[in-house]
Amino acid sequence: MKPSIDPRLQRAFDPKTVAIIGATEDRNKVGGRPLHYLRSFGFGGEVYPINPKRSTVQGFPAYASLADLPKTPDVAVLAVGQDQVPEMIRQCAIHGVGVAVVMSSGFGETGAEGVKRQRALVELARQLGVRLIGPNAQGIANFRTGAVLNFSTMFMEVAPKDGPVAIISQSGAASVMPYAMLRERDIGVRYLVASGNDADASVSELALVAAADPEVRVVLLYIESLSDPEMLANVARLANARGAAVVALKSGRSVHGAKAAASHTGAIVNDDVVIDAFFERHGIWRAQDVHGLVNATELYLASGLHAAEHLVVMSHSGAVGVLCADAAERLQLPLAELCGNTVVNLSEIMPSFASAQNPVDLTASLLTQGDMYARTLEALAADPQADMFLIGVPVAGEGYDIAGMARDTARFMHSTAKPTVVSAPQASVRQAFRHAGVPFFGHETDAIAALHQLSRHVKLQQAAARRSALSLNSNLAAIQLPVAETSTLSEAASLAVLEQAGIPLAPYRLCCSVDEAIQGWLALGPEVVIKACSGHIPHKSEHGLVFLGLQTEQQVREAYVTCVARVQRMGLSFEGAIVAQRVRGRREFALGVRQDPQFGTLVMVSDGGKYVEALRDFAVLLYPFSEQDVIDKLMQLRIAPILAGVRGEAPVDLDVVARAAVALAQFAATHPNTVASIDLNPLIVGSHGEGGWAVDAVIEIAGDQHGH
Repeated sequence: MKPSIDPRLQRAFDPKTVAIIGATEDRNKVGGRPLHYLRSFGFGGEVYPINPKRSTVQGFPAYASLADLPKTPDVAVLAVGQDQVPEMIRQCAIHGVGVAVVMSSGFGETGAEGVKRQRALVELARQLGVRLIGPNAQGIANFRTGAVLNFSTMFMEVAPKDGPVAIISQSGAASVMPYAMLRERDIGVRYLVASGNDADASVSELALVAAADPEVRVVLLYIESLSDPEMLANVARLANARGAAVVALKSGRSVHGAKAAASHTGAIVNDDVVIDAFFERHGIWRAQDVHGLVNATELYLASGLHAAEHLVVMSHSGAVGVLCADAAERLQLPLAELCGNTVVNLSEIMPSFASAQNPVDLTASLLTQGDMYARTLEALAADPQADMFLIGVPVAGEGYDIAGMARDTARFMHSTAKPTVVSAPQASVRQAFRHAGVPFFGHETDAIAALHQLSRHVKLQQAAARRSALSLNSNLAAIQLPVAETSTLSEAASLAVLEQAGIPLAPYRLCCSVDEAIQGWLALGPEVVIKACSGHIPHKSEHGLVFLGLQTEQQVREAYVTCVARVQRMGLSFEGAIVAQRVRGRREFALGVRQDPQFGTLVMVSDGGKYVEALRDFAVLLYPFSEQDVIDKLMQLRIAPILAGVRGEAPVDLDVVARAAVALAQFAATHPNTVASIDLNPLIVGSHGEGGWAVDAVIEIAGDQHGH
């Protein structure tokens, strides 16, 4: 279903009439620059400066107030002091203005008092039916129509040009930096929004308006705090459905960065690992910096989001080929293994001392054999594995037909529809390929990074589409959680619930006497584990309440008696002792589930043991996901080579880990209001085909679901 877009915000993106409240003659002031831009960039609509002290402002007839306007504006720009903003919002409501771009500062970005003012402003605006962009917003711009309601100086310095890119940012600087970088490459930008504090209309909701434009093919986002992830999910779904790309730069990865972002926006920064999982879940590419935000834009526009996996590198320098191969390997971007026919065909085209393998080295023969370049491209295009291309042109000058190479590359790119880029350090060479419409880079590292991004982004979008088709297991809704006096279920109660959810368990019995414990050992032995069972003690090993390697009746008796005594000394209720069969496998895993109030059900999967947090070698998945998603994530961990089997070992049975992760997620997602979290550690797993067993688990009950 197509997401609903607020028509008031749509009017702000494409207004026919604009009011500037606080308009000034000085174009270098906040209230003057939008007027200057509206005139300079050819806005064809009506402009109403509001300044009661002047009859004209920058050549436009001025008005004393909204009440004096001949027509109701589609949008009002507020460039007034913070104290005047609430009254101006009231005037907007009275006179039918549905949306205001609030450039005024002094709100949530300034501290506690500013946050109070901002909350009151939003409450007022919502009561009156006025949407806010801001406050503390640099503004909004539509370079197709010239409706530039923005006070940045950047557009005075770097001329705008309409194009298929939208930039939506919470930060003013982070909106114009990518704009300048794109314009330097002659890439046009249609929409640019610097939304400020996102007090009402969020960066995600504003991005939705831009993404709905069928001519926008790339949406670039700068996000400091993600307050409405479901709206951003709508942006991704809308863009992905029509083959557009959403690339996001989310600041606050580091501890200091998170603090800075929070102080800048006054908002709580979400856990960064969760943000990664959310972006991946919805097919959004996450950039690492502003350069990464824009680096692949030209390739997206030239090639579209088409599946491509294997890279071919072609150059007339062997060194460039090796450097490109090294860069590709660092990013795990595989080079195509050219088939026999391709190698034979290349050998017939190239001199005997040239390399007919990938990377393809044309050598300096390119100077003397004018048709070799085009013929080599043609031969490579027929190879079944060659589906994206990097052409390195490290040096060119007299004797090199660069214009011809550019034309040949453009024809090749359009006829094959295969992603193709050129890397060249010389500006004149890049200009020739630019003129031909071929994506170009000054350095092979950027070129490889862009191809890698395109390749992986397509996979993200495809996986997001597959996950959208996944559905909950309705049978899990019938599982009832027992009533508990504590915030956590006891281990026995937790295991009983998880067994119903499909988690494989090590055989166990809950024993309430020494005799029952001995009978449990006789049934489950010869070696068992005994653990105290109490909802009050979720972490038993910390209190000496776990006994391993018990193989005699006397050991079982002593362990049970010790459990009782130690729990009694703690003054806690004793529900019995778990006697469990001692199971052994190849590897221990830890699985954790928690319900995030914004993002939903999250599952963490990692190597087991007590160093999980210290080593941070774990994966986080956002429900829904498939078993294959879990396996793919596990194979990205540092321990992946061990899981795959080394020195003749069989691979670890990751299928059982994947099934357990999906089962946990399905169960928790089915019970979002009762299950707060699940800790399953360890899941002991054997070699492939041997299965695995959960040997300890704790379910935390949602706060209002247990007794007190």
